[in-house]
Amino acid sequence: MKMSIILKYLQAFGWSWMWLTIAAYLGQNAIAIGQNLWLSTWTTEAKQIKDFTEWIHLRNHKLSIYGLLGLIQGFLVCCGAYVLTRGSLCASRALHHQMLDSVLHLPLQYFETHPVGQIINRFTKDMFIVDIRFHYYLRTWLNCTLDVVGTILVIVFASPLFILVVVPLGYLYFVIQRYYIASSRQIRRLAHVSHTPIISHFSETLLGVSTVRAFGHQERFIKQNRDVINENLVCFYNNVISNRWLAVRLEFLGNLMVFFAALLAVFAGSNVDSATVGLSISYALNITQSLNFWVRKACEIETNGISIERVCEYAKMDKEAPWILSNRPLVGWPNEGIIQFVNYQVRYRSDLGLALQDISFQSCREEKIGIIGRTGAGKSTLTNCLFRILERTRGKIIIDGIDISTIGLHDLRGNLNIIPQDPVLFSGTLKSNLDPFGKYSDLELWDALELCDLKNFVQSLPKKLLHEISEGGENLSVGQRQLVCLARALLRKTKVLILDEATASVDIETDHLVQSTIRKEFHNCTVLTIAHRLHSIMDSDRLLVLDSGRIAEFDTPERLLQQKGMFYEMVLEAGIQQEMDS
Repeated sequence: MKMSIILKYLQAFGWSWMWLTIAAYLGQNAIAIGQNLWLSTWTTEAKQIKDFTEWIHLRNHKLSIYGLLGLIQGFLVCCGAYVLTRGSLCASRALHHQMLDSVLHLPLQYFETHPVGQIINRFTKDMFIVDIRFHYYLRTWLNCTLDVVGTILVIVFASPLFILVVVPLGYLYFVIQRYYIASSRQIRRLAHVSHTPIISHFSETLLGVSTVRAFGHQERFIKQNRDVINENLVCFYNNVISNRWLAVRLEFLGNLMVFFAALLAVFAGSNVDSATVGLSISYALNITQSLNFWVRKACEIETNGISIERVCEYAKMDKEAPWILSNRPLVGWPNEGIIQFVNYQVRYRSDLGLALQDISFQSCREEKIGIIGRTGAGKSTLTNCLFRILERTRGKIIIDGIDISTIGLHDLRGNLNIIPQDPVLFSGTLKSNLDPFGKYSDLELWDALELCDLKNFVQSLPKKLLHEISEGGENLSVGQRQLVCLARALLRKTKVLILDEATASVDIETDHLVQSTIRKEFHNCTVLTIAHRLHSIMDSDRLLVLDSGRIAEFDTPERLLQQKGMFYEMVLEAGIQQEMDS
């Protein structure tokens, strides 16, 4: 574990809780040693007493002190458990919030280039270790560390020459520990990395289970699942083997420590009190188990600290621009809907070429612009740039006189409207999907549904607006999901509307309904329409034809047909020109 990760966890743990934990555990272990020493002195003094009355008085005195020490130790044990638990809860809560906040601020391209299983693994297995296991390992390691230190101090107190044995044995322990930790840490990393493909493959299989069954590829997917699980089990098996390797060596060194403690006690002879020698030997007999536990828990802390490292890794990732900035647009912006691209360039990643090159055009107020082009021309990329899902490489986009790069993402995206190609619905009621922030009345919701030809369908549902939508809207057809997205856009009704293949999932009749509704309800708005069906954009005021990320043509449909350029060829291929001529 890097020191930065340790400091990160301690900061989340809380410095006050950390010092209280150390004080409580030091206190309880010091009192435990004090209790044993108190019994040792009691044994020595009891041998020198001849009078029974004096022995009774000594017994009462020693038992009273011993009982008081036991009460204090019990109190400190409870305090230590409480403060360590509170600190661990604070740490896990803080790390979870940091990771969740970081994931919610990640650019959308991250989710397109990284498997969802990787993110789920962080929030499940890694957070499980931080929440539950790490607290246990930290507590047992702290106890074992103080037990080992206390044991060595007691043995050295009884036989000072034991310090000559502790130094080489401690060095051997250190060498074995570092060698084991280095191997165990990497094995644990491999185990974590090999666990991600299991989740990814299983989730992908569930999403595409109908396709897998349709093509009869069940056995292939079962074999792939078995392969990724076997790869994970290989790492787990190596982890078990490394634990056995450690146990053999630690047992041997622990027995050496007991041997030398007893040998030095014999050499000391009558110079040391027998009670103290007995105490040191009893401590030495327990040190083997304490040292085994100490090294194991130290290794467990470091290997499980990988989970903290993986959780903290997300906090360092590049995030989107701030959601809210001090430079906020006025209420009601945009009020005209004039969009201007000025020498705009953008790329998806730094290692890829430009997706849009030198895009420059300006819309008029309340203008309807159709955006067309062949696959990969940059149509959807253009809409991503308007919402700053992709950040510019050069140039700027100006909406009603405001450069969109100078305002927060919430102010930008909250004042633009889009009906996406893939309808997005969430688990919850139909009402919460239409109006997630509760801004509109039920009457307005019914009006929007009526405009989308969904009113009769919703009224036929038992719970109507409170009808439960399943995850992703699976209990609605694709066309109905698209109409719900249209109703959501009708409710917001901003001055700029983007239609990204909005009718790609509906039939021709519903397509005409959607188009007529948009023409009627958004007649005073600027509408950018991306469509493969040229019928739906033939009535646009102007058409923007893209080719390989550049503007190939930009004019009215009539003039573009007269120019007989790229748009004219697309019309001929679609067979629309013959329909117009006839």
